[in-house]
Amino acid sequence: MPWRRNKRHEPITWGYGATDPAPVVPLETETPKEERAPVLPLEDGGRVMALAGYTPRGDRRQVREQTRSARRYELDHRRRLMEARRAELQVRRDQDGARYWLPAMGERGPRAGRSWRRLQIAPHRATTEMLAGAYPFLAEEGLGSAGILIGQDAWSGTGFCYDPWVLYEQGLLTNPNIFLAGQIGRGKSTLAKSLAVRCVAFGRRVYIPGDPKGEWSIVTEAVGGQVIELGVGRRTRLNPLDQGPRPTGIDDATWNAQSTQRRMSLLAALAEATLGRVLGPIERTTLDAALHAAASNHSQPLLPMVVDALFEPLTAYRGSTVEQLRDDGRQVAHALSRLVHGDLAGLFDGPSTVAFDPNLPMVSLDLSQINGSDTLIGLIMTCASTWMEASLRDPGGGQRLVVYDEAWRLMAQPSLLARMQAQWKLSRAWGLANLMIVHRLSDLDAVGDTGSQARGLAQGLLGDTATRILYNEPFDEAQAAGRVLGLSDVEIRQLPELAQGEGLWRVNERAFVVRHLCTPDELDVYDTNSRMVTRSVI
Repeated sequence: MPWRRNKRHEPITWGYGATDPAPVVPLETETPKEERAPVLPLEDGGRVMALAGYTPRGDRRQVREQTRSARRYELDHRRRLMEARRAELQVRRDQDGARYWLPAMGERGPRAGRSWRRLQIAPHRATTEMLAGAYPFLAEEGLGSAGILIGQDAWSGTGFCYDPWVLYEQGLLTNPNIFLAGQIGRGKSTLAKSLAVRCVAFGRRVYIPGDPKGEWSIVTEAVGGQVIELGVGRRTRLNPLDQGPRPTGIDDATWNAQSTQRRMSLLAALAEATLGRVLGPIERTTLDAALHAAASNHSQPLLPMVVDALFEPLTAYRGSTVEQLRDDGRQVAHALSRLVHGDLAGLFDGPSTVAFDPNLPMVSLDLSQINGSDTLIGLIMTCASTWMEASLRDPGGGQRLVVYDEAWRLMAQPSLLARMQAQWKLSRAWGLANLMIVHRLSDLDAVGDTGSQARGLAQGLLGDTATRILYNEPFDEAQAAGRVLGLSDVEIRQLPELAQGEGLWRVNERAFVVRHLCTPDELDVYDTNSRMVTRSVI
């Protein structure tokens, strides 16, 4: 752009080569007063020129002094903080120097095993749902290392330990009872025997009130226990009305009352199981009168004495005459006579030929020589369990495991279910862990009719069991188990795919897939396939 300046301070002429001259603005000309910016007065005496404020000249020195004082105070405060921080760090350095620390890069030397590069991973936070997708191979931490070693956790590869008494003490279990189900030949019997034998190694005792197949005999003998064989034609007899071993710390009156209650409960259960119905009030009175008459004349009453007192009562009893007792007790007498003169004669109709030793590591009742219906087996197991019950009630008996093998036979009898339920409820008070073994979970649905008392008792047993172990089940049984136990979809799909010796363990709400491990010597003892193969593979 062309331009020029007048030395006499004349107006400057500029333009883009146009012929018309540009507007000329005089430099020395003063702006008219009416066109100047307004001047507004302030309350403190200052002024605003064109809406821009300023501080009066007399106040500037005071402001500068205040600013310098504030800066000096801030610098002094910061200096004191830095000195305190340096002193604190020096104290820490002195303390760290007195201790031995492993260098961040490891010690020097050919075998130091130090890392060449520092591991630098940025911290990350996420929900468990997101982490499950980022790290899909995470598994449960297990139940700890205390107690009995069962095998290997199939998901994590670590050892799996389970001890109902230890877990109950730690608060991880609400009750010590165990439910075990699985198809034939999948290894559930091997697991039950292994658990029982390993309990003995921890100082616990094991009772098997009924072994229908005789599989526990070799196991009992291997640990130094006692096998009691029952069968028609054998010399072994059990008197189910025996008082049994007396618990410690109990007086005579209490002990006699408990014995009478246990005997009456047994006789009522046997009569109801044989009759197939519940006893009426009059029938219970006649049964009570017969037991009272038999116990009054003998210190150890027998079943034949009770049956004779039912057929031929000698004295009146609690509002009933002799004739009324005879008429009211005829059906009960005929029901109990089966154990005296019927197909069970010779088993429970005389004094006991063997004594129950509660101090032995394992006691098993072998019922393999008895052939008959499930009702017959149930009657025998009821008498046998009552014979053991006195020892189970002993509070000084220690921790004991009671194994109900082939429990589906017992669940067919409502009266037997009621006795089992009482034992399940009192397991913590007695120091017991009850192990119930069935083939499938649907066995509980086969007990009684829908909505019946028997069905409710069977389901109550499962509700009072905190540990549920499921071995391989077919697809339809897996679906039924999932509905009853509340299994997840993953657990339901896992059941039909479980290999031999693998089981799904549900401990309260926690789930594990466990591979049961045994030594070769254990497998020789636990073998249940000797008649099918030349060598057990479990």
